[in-house]
Amino acid sequence: MKINKSPKFHTKNLEHIQRRSITLSESELIKIEFLQSDQSLPLVVQPTVENFDLVDWLEVNQHLIETKLLKSGAILLRGFHLDTVIAFEQVCLTLCPDLFNENGEHPRETISTNIYTPVFYPATKKLLWHNENSFNYQWPQKIFFGCRQPPIQGGETPLVDSRKVFELINPKIRERFIEKKVMYLRNYEYGLGLDWQTVFQTQDKAEVEAVCREKFIDCEWKDNGGLRTRSVRPAVVRHPQSGELTWFAQPQHWHTSCLDMETQEALLFSFRQEDLPRNCYYGDGSPIENSVIEEICGIYQQLEISFPWETGDLLMLDNLLTAHGRNSFVGERKLLVAMGDMMCYDMKIL
Repeated sequence: MKINKSPKFHTKNLEHIQRRSITLSESELIKIEFLQSDQSLPLVVQPTVENFDLVDWLEVNQHLIETKLLKSGAILLRGFHLDTVIAFEQVCLTLCPDLFNENGEHPRETISTNIYTPVFYPATKKLLWHNENSFNYQWPQKIFFGCRQPPIQGGETPLVDSRKVFELINPKIRERFIEKKVMYLRNYEYGLGLDWQTVFQTQDKAEVEAVCREKFIDCEWKDNGGLRTRSVRPAVVRHPQSGELTWFAQPQHWHTSCLDMETQEALLFSFRQEDLPRNCYYGDGSPIENSVIEEICGIYQQLEISFPWETGDLLMLDNLLTAHGRNSFVGERKLLVAMGDMMCYDMKIL
């Protein structure tokens, strides 16, 4: 019986065969979707592969992120393991090279030149919704939050679309605020919140007065050495890129009716209205009705969206489009904060 032998297989037969590299397209490297299909924020960006180089991808796709942020108002980067200060800061600087590095306005701890802890506020209480520093002449357009450790329970960062707040406020109330604006009154006293030396980062009263003139703040020195300031700011602004009108005020952070009853009674018993640590009025100095504040808070409550933090999350907000707060929590909560793209009130947004 004759057996046919198979032809020999020589490696030289492969010389003319080119290796074909298999790569994923940009659209396959990540997935972009809303956290929940029935919600408009946050928009979530997640990797589909391990060891994804987020910084390299962001450098190439910065315009994509900016476009998505302008539409949604909030982007959550999840699954990129950004749970260290270095990783968090690197991503923030990639997305916003102009990070704000002055830290005097709020009681928080500086971690690095550009990175802070969140504002110190009792864990048992909810920090109400606000657009960061909207009571100041200067404020950040971008805010970043990074989660190093979520608490055992609660501690979410509620988000609210400020465009929708504007739409839902009673038109009569809205027009009143547009016409009159909001006056934020503040008293800096020793032992009651931050003193003026900390906030203005100087011991020189003349420097304080110069800053107040520059930032359109009326100031007066009190007999006890304290400082009283009044700032009239818009309640509604126009986004400089999209042209959309957005509610950009925080009377709910300043109005006494938003305090719990025990704190409210204690403060009103101890201080005259003009000596309260914080208070707010219409821009002409007339009182804002409790019912108006109640309606505004009800709209925020109706619109707020919350989600549990995961270790390594990074949340990016357009401060003009999205308000944020903080829910009460149990256990240790470790978050990082950065902000930048500083803006001020001028004709571009009014």
